[in-house]
Amino acid sequence: MTPEHAPPPYRMTVTTPRTHRDTVALADQLLATWLKEEGHEEPPPPEQPAPAGPGGPPAERLRLGDRVLLDRDTGGLRGKIPGARYSRRRLRTPAAHGIDQLTLTVASADERPCWLRLEAEHLPTGSGVRTASRVPVPELARSLLPLLDATDGPVTLSAQPRVIARTEVDALIDELCDPERRLPVVVASVPPAVAMDTWLAEVVHPLLRHLTGLASLQVLGHAALPLFNVALEYHKVYGGAVRTYLPEVDPASRYDGARHPVMPRHRIDEDVRRAAALLAREPRRFAAELPLPDLLAAVPVLQPPAEPRPQHPRPAGAGSGPARGTERGTAPGGADRCERQSRADELERIRRSLDHSRRREARLLADTDQQDAVLRHVSAQVRALATRLCTVAGPGAVDQAGLAADVRADQDGAPASFGELVCRFEEFPLLEFTGDEKETLALDGQCDGSGWAKLTWEGLTALQEYAAAAVRGQAGGDFKQWCEHTPAGCHHFPPRKAVRGESRTVASHAKWKRQRMLPVPACVDSSRRAFMGAHLRIGGGGTAPRVHYLDDCSRSGRIYVGYIGLHLTNTRTN
Repeated sequence: MTPEHAPPPYRMTVTTPRTHRDTVALADQLLATWLKEEGHEEPPPPEQPAPAGPGGPPAERLRLGDRVLLDRDTGGLRGKIPGARYSRRRLRTPAAHGIDQLTLTVASADERPCWLRLEAEHLPTGSGVRTASRVPVPELARSLLPLLDATDGPVTLSAQPRVIARTEVDALIDELCDPERRLPVVVASVPPAVAMDTWLAEVVHPLLRHLTGLASLQVLGHAALPLFNVALEYHKVYGGAVRTYLPEVDPASRYDGARHPVMPRHRIDEDVRRAAALLAREPRRFAAELPLPDLLAAVPVLQPPAEPRPQHPRPAGAGSGPARGTERGTAPGGADRCERQSRADELERIRRSLDHSRRREARLLADTDQQDAVLRHVSAQVRALATRLCTVAGPGAVDQAGLAADVRADQDGAPASFGELVCRFEEFPLLEFTGDEKETLALDGQCDGSGWAKLTWEGLTALQEYAAAAVRGQAGGDFKQWCEHTPAGCHHFPPRKAVRGESRTVASHAKWKRQRMLPVPACVDSSRRAFMGAHLRIGGGGTAPRVHYLDDCSRSGRIYVGYIGLHLTNTRTN
């Protein structure tokens, strides 16, 4: 059995206002009910443990069926924490190609909240065995959450998503920004033309089913949605999309918005089950890497019984049920336990260092983004002034001004994501993005998102240089001809990826043509829409991204980019 073959585990860590005794009793009751429903024996009430110092006595082991083992232990926490204690239950049941292990730990101390951690793992019995892609959410988690009044700092955690009313928007935003929050908050939007109950039943509930205990689940009502998006200008969610807000949201930072992934509606509509699995990836990773709270980190490693205690004969007159095995032995070798404790402590130190480094990285990136924003703004001014210089001074000034702009563009470098690309669009003074940012940001969720972003940037850079020449009447044709005969010193974009227009079939198909009627300013068309058949091919395949644009250099002196997203519908994608 090797760790690399084990599927990612499930880990839930919450606090509860219930007492230690009530929390453990509730967990024992639900665990016994589940065991009975599965056809196993119910465990007897736990023995009252003798007072124990840090480390605790060996665990009590119960055999509740064929290969069904329940370990229970209670004791004091390591370290000098007043009134600190823990209770733990570890259940192992047989499964296909291995063992399913469920571990529940409760830790508390005087004047501190009671912490509960639930871990579900699959332990393969051999190497090379194909197992499930992830451990499912345990039924115990779905049963416990509604009864615990569980919280993550200021945020209430429940098994079902909460619908946010208009009056609750401010409270939700406070929760997103609260520094005490440890877990993600997943916020779903509802399309304006769809009834709330219908969307909840058909989309939201199946979409969020893998997130129980891993994130706070929220749904913005129709009245709450516009208020939320006005308040969070750079962190919007709408149109049926779902957004995962990681801890430490900065509502004033445009660049922070790229840190919180968006799942667009079209991805959900394609396959809700697959979308649900994708949506759960980030919260699962986050839960696995998150360091333990101090109380749970002070829980000693489990000390299983070494030698079985013989089962005593059943007294006369006892019930006729099947015999229940109980084991408690002397502690195993101290060296073995110390080694396991050292490994656990080292793992926790790594988690804490990783968490600290991630937070520091985020702060440094925010500072860098602010400095880069200033630099890009100045660079955009330099290119705009260089363009004006070329216009006034004539063709003789083109090469030197163009060279200066190219050097600065090369120093800036291509963006690594579409979120960064959208933020840096102002670097192209002759290009205006009129499209829906949501479609563009959704490309970051694709496997080739980073490469696509860089290729898109190359295409936009070439469009900017073409537009600078076109407004002076020196382009020598349209953009495709520019790509076929790129002037020296300018960025080259592959001519085969520059398409002049759509096929006659697409242009004459009402639905497909309507998709390409994209936003433009009123000065271009009074309807504020124009057909954008010209486009750039980003990547290969029937669904690879496209950049649709309108070349209006001869009139307004601008190129309007109306769409950056996955391939719109045509004869191949339909």
